[in-house]
Amino acid sequence: MKTIRKHIPELGSLVVISFIYFFTRIINIMHLPIFTDEAIYTRWAQIAYNDASWRFISLTDGKQPSFVWLHMVFLRFFEDPLLAGRMASVFTGFLTLLGIFFLTQIVFKNLKISVIAAAIYLIYPFAMVYDRLALYESILAMFFVWALYFQMLLVKKLRLDVAMILGFVLGGGVLTKSSGFLAIYLLPFLYFILDFNRKTLKRNAIRLTLLIVVSVIIANIMYSILRLSPFFHIIEQKNSIFVYPISEWLSFSLQIKIENIISNFRGLFDWFVTYFSIPFAVVVIYSFLFKKFYKEKILLTLWFLLPFLALLVFGKTLYPRYVFFMSLPLLPILAFGLFKIASIVKNKIIIVLLSIGFFAYPIFSSYTILTDFSNAPIPKSDLEQFVRGWPAGGGVRESIEFFEEKALSGEILVATQGTFGLMPYAYEIYLGENPNIEIKGYWPIEDQPPTEVFEIAKNKEVYFVYYQPCPQCAYPGAAPTSWPLEKIEEYEKDDDNTSLSIYRLIDNN
Repeated sequence: MKTIRKHIPELGSLVVISFIYFFTRIINIMHLPIFTDEAIYTRWAQIAYNDASWRFISLTDGKQPSFVWLHMVFLRFFEDPLLAGRMASVFTGFLTLLGIFFLTQIVFKNLKISVIAAAIYLIYPFAMVYDRLALYESILAMFFVWALYFQMLLVKKLRLDVAMILGFVLGGGVLTKSSGFLAIYLLPFLYFILDFNRKTLKRNAIRLTLLIVVSVIIANIMYSILRLSPFFHIIEQKNSIFVYPISEWLSFSLQIKIENIISNFRGLFDWFVTYFSIPFAVVVIYSFLFKKFYKEKILLTLWFLLPFLALLVFGKTLYPRYVFFMSLPLLPILAFGLFKIASIVKNKIIIVLLSIGFFAYPIFSSYTILTDFSNAPIPKSDLEQFVRGWPAGGGVRESIEFFEEKALSGEILVATQGTFGLMPYAYEIYLGENPNIEIKGYWPIEDQPPTEVFEIAKNKEVYFVYYQPCPQCAYPGAAPTSWPLEKIEEYEKDDDNTSLSIYRLIDNN
């Protein structure tokens, strides 16, 4: 009881941080338009929720199903399917925040440092973006952080129950993304922080090895349930789109390998620095000037550095979100460095100035993400994906309202540019139950409309929706000039050269 009273300020701070977390993650959560991948995952969750035979639907595109399953749970509580998915990420993001707190505590054994680490996650721009989107990144980060926590706990306790819990956490990670296997591949580095007492080293090493085997077996048993699906093999095919298989990478010439590494480094380094910030990186490096907890700090760094290097070398098609989960082990080190600076600097004015210097950028960045996402100081590729480019769903909400109104007067066909992705999935999510609306996707886009639409046009109005590039299109969102169409609506995105447009078929012959 005395211990609890002693740490009431720290525990109270954690409670406050938790309340602020939910406020910052939920406010304006639906202001950002639906993103292509969000439309895909939301539609999968919707289908799986209504038909148990499609619980492994994500495997049809080579994606593991855990986020879709969690999304299904939240569909029970939220009427808007997209909001349900985004709230699922808010929930897993909060578990990540707690994971950061407990991970920092088990490493540095100091509640003040743990609170600092949780507070950093609260304003971390990377987390502010991906804890609010219906994507896999938040749940992957949760499993990655808790896997690291239970691995460190396993080294300290060497108990079977901890090994079993770790196995379930690792299993959750590999059921989320193939990146979850990294937490298994990093298991051997636990020996680095094992107690090196000569009398017990051999016994503890053997015991740790056996417990690791138990964890890995449990994780692989969980992963093996995916083999029940006939689409299991697609995972490997999908992975090869984003990461070079080792056999393929080895076949490259040295020049191609170097060029690929240089190209990947430019992107990955820029994304990391933009989200993590240079002052935070400097503090992480500064923390190594203190010898205490040196092994633990090295282990945490390896959990960032090794996945980062693997992505650097083998990455093929990369996005900033791939760096998010691997950057989180640096937050406890960052908290340790900030705590040491505050302990050394006694002048309160200097501490305030340093705090402004360290936290001004992430706070400003996070605030802009919440209030003016299109102008947020985040990587251009994320702005392109979420608000400016054709993958962003600008105009989707307005077009849904347009079609709902048109359907009041009679049956219509909504023909979309594309058969997978933002279109037609965004419309299927919100308009799929409307008896007066038929939704059909077409790809590729030819010089003339599909013949069947002219037959359909004899009985109902036919509308075409364009939003992405095509050889016959003047810009993303424009229809081919050779098609007999009349432009009805155009919803511009933040990029003037990108829009979502609605056209009506005017030739009924």
